Amino acid sequence: MKRAWFDAPAEVFAKLDPLTILGALSCSPFADEPAQKSAWQFEVEHLQPIAAALPNAHFFLEFGIPRMGRRADALIVAGSLIFVLEYKVGRRDFPIHAREQVHGYGFDLKVFHQTSHDRTIIPILIATKAPAQPLELGFAHENGVLAPINCAPKDVLPTLQRFIAMDSAPAIDPDVWAEGRYAPTPTIIEAAEALYAGHDVDEISRHEAGGENLARTSAAIEAIVNQMKAEGAKAICFVTGVPGAGKTLAGLNIAAGRLKRDIGEDSALLSGNGPLVEVLATALGRDFRDRAKRRGLKKDQLHLLGRAPDKLIQAAHRFRSDYLKDKGPPPEHVIIFDEAQRAWGRTKAARYMAGKGHHDFDQSEPSFFLSVMDRRPDWCVLVCLIGEGQEIHDGEAGVAEWVRALQADRRHWRIFAPPKLLDTVGQLDPVLIHYLQQAETVPDSRLHLDVPVRSFRSDKVARFVAAILAEDADAAAACRPDACDFPIYWTRSITAARHWLRLQRRPNERSGMLASSNGLRLKPEGLFVKARIDGPVWFLNPAHDVRSSSALEEVATEFDVQGLELDWTCIAWDLNLRRTDHWHAREFEGTKWRQVSQSSSGISKADYVKNAYRVLLTRARQGMVIFVPRGDAADETRPPIEYDEIANWLTSCGIPELLSA
Repeated sequence: MKRAWFDAPAEVFAKLDPLTILGALSCSPFADEPAQKSAWQFEVEHLQPIAAALPNAHFFLEFGIPRMGRRADALIVAGSLIFVLEYKVGRRDFPIHAREQVHGYGFDLKVFHQTSHDRTIIPILIATKAPAQPLELGFAHENGVLAPINCAPKDVLPTLQRFIAMDSAPAIDPDVWAEGRYAPTPTIIEAAEALYAGHDVDEISRHEAGGENLARTSAAIEAIVNQMKAEGAKAICFVTGVPGAGKTLAGLNIAAGRLKRDIGEDSALLSGNGPLVEVLATALGRDFRDRAKRRGLKKDQLHLLGRAPDKLIQAAHRFRSDYLKDKGPPPEHVIIFDEAQRAWGRTKAARYMAGKGHHDFDQSEPSFFLSVMDRRPDWCVLVCLIGEGQEIHDGEAGVAEWVRALQADRRHWRIFAPPKLLDTVGQLDPVLIHYLQQAETVPDSRLHLDVPVRSFRSDKVARFVAAILAEDADAAAACRPDACDFPIYWTRSITAARHWLRLQRRPNERSGMLASSNGLRLKPEGLFVKARIDGPVWFLNPAHDVRSSSALEEVATEFDVQGLELDWTCIAWDLNLRRTDHWHAREFEGTKWRQVSQSSSGISKADYVKNAYRVLLTRARQGMVIFVPRGDAADETRPPIEYDEIANWLTSCGIPELLSA
């Protein structure tokens, strides 16, 4: 795949007719944007004299950064150095968001572009109306990406020349460098934006074990869809996976791919995870409006950008409400139900619907969703994405409720599932396993995602967290991620934790404070879990917004972050999951802690508490610190000895204390 829309050696670039360069750029999807044409014209006129002065350099225009769904305006490879140039045409200043944008491009190349790993990368922000700026050399980050340098147009050449004059390392071969393997791991938000904008999943996901696993799963689902279409049949397809393995990405890829091909068979990703839907829908909406603004489109021209983003991701409760009123079939042939284990059982669903005035509603959510899809007279596929150990709320019935619904009145549906779902030590009881066997369930190992891709620096995080919560300190210590790949610490100081997060976070990365929704005795530490966050603002707004996650002021709970992720996290551990010789789950009521029930079969309240911490501990992509309060001997709800036991357990699991940040 060609990385840049145009590139040439400097001596060639300098002598080309500008119209030839602009003609090459005009083949892009943005060629009809007046503002873009004007920007390209300025850039070419500005860069050609620079190229003439740097005959040994190589120039790239519109260099792709697929993980971010964007392109850097220009890259210049000179000697051993890589300069990333971002123009802000018409600007006189250098806004924070623009500096973070070009800085983020530099870090993206450094981390994900193989031939950039050991190179010095210099981001330069050019405000075309700015007055001359003091010449600076920037401050280098420890990994070789400099802080962005602000330049007026006339400052660019002398800045480049100063860096090149000091460069003594072996020169880069520009062609070899450009062809270097790009292996990104986008956040789910970045992935949704890139997929909706028309990128393919292989452009935005790494081509290692996780990416291959994801591609196999997507191919298996597509094959099932094509089979059901050919046979005029109906099928349910269960996809399981460890936390962070890319289940939602697989679902988005199926839904976005079918919308992109516009094959007349609608598909959508449904989720009962309200915060996830809200964040992704807001992100797609913002991106949709930005693209429309860049192209100067009016309201009656928005169709030129493709289907509106609300077609891709829908809230499950709205789908349910719509089809309680509408008795006809849905337009979608393919529905991907994300976090399907969160669907409500009959009791919870009936109670909720009675409160909404639907007193005759007497079925589980899985049963209802199957009945709606069954209205289609031709064919359909319902894909259920199941997270392991992710049930975090009372009434979430898990995968078993879907099987019961099939067993009750949908026996004509075909069933496809990963072999481990049929395992006698898995999530289902023997009766349900027997039904699946009798129903001739088709086992397919490709329907299980077992390689975590969220923590792209280490694939051990999910196993490590599982061992911590499974009472196995030795196993945890044995599989703790390498500190260089995925640092994990614990600390007794919330101030030290915040300071560490600020040191780690780089431009276009996110950090955040997390805690269990019942961690009510974190209040003396300034962490108010009952104060609701604005999810889209917390996840999407820039770090300088005090409401954003990276401001580290507002704390999110497991309900806010399930299915989403941050680069760097602090998990505050309260006494709702305390430690003696084993774990004890509790909840805080009034002025006291109360033990919650543990069940030997099914999902109990104690499981919800433990799963909440499982969710929190698997949100980080690059590293985390666990904050364990010191407690207060004068406060019987926060005895220091109980917090000490948690800290001691984390130490026995191989987690070092963060002594200083």
